[in-house]
Amino acid sequence: MREEDGFQPHDTLEDLGKVDVQLREAEGRLRVFPRVEPLFALPPRRRRLPAVRLAPGQWVRWQLNYRFSSALGIRDWSYWLDTFNVAYGPVTTDLFRGRPDFLVDEQGPVR
Repeated sequence: MREEDGFQPHDTLEDLGKVDVQLREAEGRLRVFPRVEPLFALPPRRRRLPAVRLAPGQWVRWQLNYRFSSALGIRDWSYWLDTFNVAYGPVTTDLFRGRPDFLVDEQGPVR
């Protein structure tokens, strides 16, 4: 879902190289780790947390925020928040409305 379309849910298929989350399956688990780009837009934050390893039926909600200024610094800051909901294996269609098995909040201060 995206803000620009009123957060309407829709199905999409993307090439994994275009998705900002690393997904690796090994030993019956799915390793989930969001990429952080662009680095110049990160607010200060603690060291990044390690990847989450999901068992079948589990899911993670991972949140990261960013901030940008104009090239010359004369305009206001702009901000964005990415929220990744990732499930592993067969799940119900309303899964992401519930409580995640893992919640990773990597939001830094945006002041």
